[in-house]
Amino acid sequence: MLDICLLGSGGMMPLPYRWLTALMVRFNGSSLLIDCGEGTQIAIKEKGWSFKPIDVICFTHYHGDHISGLPGLLLTMGNAERTEPLTLIGPKGLERVVNALRVIAPELPFPIIFKEISGPEETFPLGEDYCLRAFKVNHGVLCYGYTLELKRAGKFRLEQAVEQGIPKQYWSRLQKGETIPDGERVYTPDMVLGPPRKGIKLTYCTDTRPTQSIVENARHSDLFICEGMYGEKEKEAKARENKHMTFYEAARLAREAQVKELWLTHYSPSLTRPEEYMDEVRKIFPGARAGKDRKSAELDFEKDE
Repeated sequence: MLDICLLGSGGMMPLPYRWLTALMVRFNGSSLLIDCGEGTQIAIKEKGWSFKPIDVICFTHYHGDHISGLPGLLLTMGNAERTEPLTLIGPKGLERVVNALRVIAPELPFPIIFKEISGPEETFPLGEDYCLRAFKVNHGVLCYGYTLELKRAGKFRLEQAVEQGIPKQYWSRLQKGETIPDGERVYTPDMVLGPPRKGIKLTYCTDTRPTQSIVENARHSDLFICEGMYGEKEKEAKARENKHMTFYEAARLAREAQVKELWLTHYSPSLTRPEEYMDEVRKIFPGARAGKDRKSAELDFEKDE
């Protein structure tokens, strides 16, 4: 199960009721953060979650509203006597940008591991059957979207294990994907598992024009969190000029990618009531929702039939 919270839904500048961009995902005792805008620490506290399990922080790009909260978060982690390594993932220039911000947080009791994204797409394994994929989008600076996938192996087939004479002590290891040599025989997971089952998929992108890379990477996502800078239809030209998106463009992407649900985020400061535009948006994609700070979801595997 992926536990998800949209910590901040604002773009450009924080408002009294809206923090800047950040998304937090929890899985199996660890947490991942995508973007870290101003107010991220407060939003985490308001949600009642902890900074301690954050193992990975990803950045879509390095505009201030997506990274300005990082120095304070690093200081808080350091003051909590964290010693475990922290991995940072982002576009080219990651280490230079972060080290510049760390002028106010120079001494930390934990190491930072920098992983710069190379090329238009790159996949980062996060654990067993759990991975993060970055994909390039179209903004005024180098910018990436992210897809998180939790894969699920096929069901264990007892009959196959028995028929093939596989020792019982190997069954659980084969279920976990392990290959086991035993004398002249080698036991592999496909000997006891059915076809892979549907996993969990989350896609997040912001600060971009619509691109085919978004459609391809978001395809069949359980949840698609996408920028909707403007709800006003007359601002489409402004969105195009500044390489952002309107609600309606995001909805068309969601429809084309055949996602289950769409959350809009990264609103312009002038957009005070995004929900007022949602009736029109749902005519394009019925599963659209107006994101807001601390909007949460639990994505779980589909039940077996």
